[in-house]
Amino acid sequence: MATIAAAAAARCNSPARRQLLTRRCLPFSVSFSSATPPAAAAGFGWADALRVAGDGGRGDESDLSGYFRKVDTCNRGMDKRGEFVKFLVEDQVVGYIHKGFVEHLRDFHDVFTIVSGNNGSNTLENVSLRSSLRTPEERTNAIGDVIKNLGELIPGIRNELYPVTSSYGMPVYFSLERAAAPYFGIKAYGVHMNGYVEKDGQKFLWIGKRSDVKQTYPGMLDHLVAGGLPYGISCKENIIKECEEEAGIPRSVSTNATSVGAISYMDIEGFRYKRDVLFCYDLKLLADFVPNNEDGEVDSFRLIPVPHAANIIRRTEFFKPNCNLVIIDFLFRHGYINPDSRGYLNLLQSLRSGDCS
Repeated sequence: MATIAAAAAARCNSPARRQLLTRRCLPFSVSFSSATPPAAAAGFGWADALRVAGDGGRGDESDLSGYFRKVDTCNRGMDKRGEFVKFLVEDQVVGYIHKGFVEHLRDFHDVFTIVSGNNGSNTLENVSLRSSLRTPEERTNAIGDVIKNLGELIPGIRNELYPVTSSYGMPVYFSLERAAAPYFGIKAYGVHMNGYVEKDGQKFLWIGKRSDVKQTYPGMLDHLVAGGLPYGISCKENIIKECEEEAGIPRSVSTNATSVGAISYMDIEGFRYKRDVLFCYDLKLLADFVPNNEDGEVDSFRLIPVPHAANIIRRTEFFKPNCNLVIIDFLFRHGYINPDSRGYLNLLQSLRSGDCS
């Protein structure tokens, strides 16, 4: 859209634009600049993780506080929700946008309608898409052009589209670049799979260590398989695709992955409002199976006894944050967290702290 490009060029050179960017140093810039995970690789190796994992002499197995800390890490900033306004499409709430980020959208008049209070105040009420954008394709293209013109304000572009809906299974209003999802506060869905093995009556989890050159959370521990849920693919087909790409698991095996529920969380940091729902899967693998990464996103794998994986979660920050929640869910379902442990029910509930819809 030529009008979008023209508006963006004009506002980049305007005094108001320069003043706005300067103002970011006051209420918003500190949080905004830290919104993207650190680019540096995690400062630990497998030897460090396995040393913590195998230390069974602490007697902390029934202490759930380490698990609670991991849940809290994924649910930060709830006291900041008042800094966001509703993002509407066809009068349905599809997301939430930070008031500071709205200022970057004001010049895109043919894409957004920004509504302020009716009492003459400048209080922001909501942001919506122009009614002239009638089809999902028109909306997708228009917002895609906006995101391109915003440039460095939305880092880490993936060129992967997420469906924008009011809730899972509802009509898709448009599709949005994955990296932009938290800046528009849309619900994002993903699939995460725990791959496990049983040997001699004991269960083991396959754990991956992310590549040191991954754009997000480089070098951290991860599930055997996980991925976002892009537009136009079912959860089961997505898990099958990710199984092949991330772990070299053939379709003949991955079709046995079992859907076991979902976890959810809401996390606010700067302009970003993550509202994620992760569909969880379990896959029991043969004892002689060895994963092989096909897409370069995983550095290596290790097969770890489940109690050892639990030790790493409780005692360290080695796992990618949302992976902790999915493995904690596995620990509940497979009997590794005891109902007699203090806080059992609160922890169970906390795994769905977000809008699980």
